Amino acid sequence: MVKTAFITGASRGIGRGIAEVLAAAGFDIAFTYNTCLPEAESLAEKIKATGRRCFFYQASLENPDTPEDVTSRAITDLGRLDVLVCNAGVTRFGSVRNVTAEQVDFLYGLDFRSHILCAKTAANHMIVNGIKGNIIFITSTRGIRAYPESCVYGAMKSALNYAAESMALELSFHGIRVNAIAPGMTTIRDGTADNPFNKKIPLGRAGTPAEVGNAVKYLVSDEAVYITGVVLKLDGGLILPGMPEDISPEAGYGWARRKKFEEKYNED
Repeated sequence: MVKTAFITGASRGIGRGIAEVLAAAGFDIAFTYNTCLPEAESLAEKIKATGRRCFFYQASLENPDTPEDVTSRAITDLGRLDVLVCNAGVTRFGSVRNVTAEQVDFLYGLDFRSHILCAKTAANHMIVNGIKGNIIFITSTRGIRAYPESCVYGAMKSALNYAAESMALELSFHGIRVNAIAPGMTTIRDGTADNPFNKKIPLGRAGTPAEVGNAVKYLVSDEAVYITGVVLKLDGGLILPGMPEDISPEAGYGWARRKKFEEKYNED
């Protein structure tokens, strides 16, 4: 039987890497996109060229009804659901002194609530149909380590890490495994390409979407059937050092200040 996967936010970046890896591993794929229709179409063509079925949907997952509706549609189109990967989200940083209620509500709706509601729909389908499936949340190392100007975004990712652990306990009675993957600096470019953050990463480079995809492929495979409730850091050792001991001026500030970096690079 061909296995199936539904991935939110997969037209580009990490989500696209996950979709491509799972399709190459033999999964039929359904995915959502928000605004990038040409990229969604190109991904669907690439997946279909491997001989796998592919469905995609425009979805504004911050809207309360959309996550359950689009997950149900994916289940109908695929015929069953073995793997749910909740990846859709945006990265937003800013001082607590300037944050607005609208900004908090938007990040909550997209980066947290949509994951829970997609997971609810997928879990109920799996339980009713006796599917020992997998649910994966793509979170962030910012949900593990504190950074300045990340009190809302980081809090949403931290909440997802906890939610994955809680759901793993609850759904284990049905043979459903729930895990989270927490990427660090990830680029759509070659991870070894010039990147001002490379010198802050112990392994010397950023990660790539395909590497996140490979981690997903492993966690949902039969080789990982005894793994549930894990938050897997995928960051090249980025957050291991803790307090920087090098106090020389050339070492620079120990924690990331992102504003200038984000003008040139986009990690999502």
